[in-house]
Formats: sequence, structure tokens, C-alpha cells
Amino acid sequence: MLTGKKIKYLVVLSALMSLCGILLGCSSKKEGAKDVPVHTIEERIKQAASMEGMKKGDKNRLKKLYQLNADEVEDFVLYTAESNVEANELAVIRVKQESQADSVKQKIMERIEAQKVKLKDYRPEQFYLVEKHILKVKGRYILFTVSKDAEQIESAFNEALK
Repeated sequence: MLTGKKIKYLVVLSALMSLCGILLGCSSKKEGAKDVPVHTIEERIKQAASMEGMKKGDKNRLKKLYQLNADEVEDFVLYTAESNVEANELAVIRVKQESQADSVKQKIMERIEAQKVKLKDYRPEQFYLVEKHILKVKGRYILFTVSKDAEQIESAFNEALK
């Protein structure tokens, strides 16, 4: 037979088990977003926006443009304009630790400022694109894009990380 003490114990135990289930359910959703491969995000972006006139970059190009070290970047995809007089650019970077995201963002902001100086008087239409750039941090992922399709690229990035 259940006594008052046993009933209270069962109620508390049930509440704790429910709370644990809720917390585990929420945390697993959050973790899933953190483990999206960069190439998956790249494919989503390619479906949403044109990469015409852009070429894929490697680690050397990433380091040259953003001064990023190998110990900061776990994975990335980089596209830059085929011509030096065009501003189109796309970088999706997954840092090794979330705490590195602000440092990487700061380095990208330095690149943005350099592009503004370079293009301001020489290529006003390209300067406008740089002015309208998107630079976004979501967990360990950083999106940087300069493109006429910047909003579509941002939407694809967000959808890939849901």
C-alpha cells in the first residue's frame, strides 16, 4: 500500500524524470546544429545563389585574406571573385572552439575594411556590395558574404544549421 511519504517520493521522482527528458530533448536538437558539415552548408548555398564568376579557395587563400591560422579553423569553404576588381566573396568557417568565433569575426572585419578602402573610389558598385555584406556568427559557424544574393545566402546558411 502507498503511504503519503511514498506518494510524495513518486511525484518528485516523476517530475525530475520529466525535467531530465525535456532538457535532454532540447540539448540534442542544439547539438545537431553544431555538427553540420561545412560541405552541406555549401550545397545549400549553391542551391540558393549563383556562384558564377567565383572560384573556390584553399587554405593558403583563407590565410592570405583573413590571416587565419590552422589552429583556429576546423573546416571551411571559401569562394572569391575571379577578378581582383570584383568584390564577390563567400566564406563559411567552422572554428574549432566557439570561443574563437569573435577573433575570427574580427579578422574578417579587417578584410571588409580593406576592401572598402580598395573599392571606394575605384569601383563604386562593388563598394556598395561590400557595404551590404553579411557577417554572422552562429555557434561555431561564421558566414561572411559579399554578393547581390547575400540575403538568399544567409537564408540558406540559417536553414542548413536548423
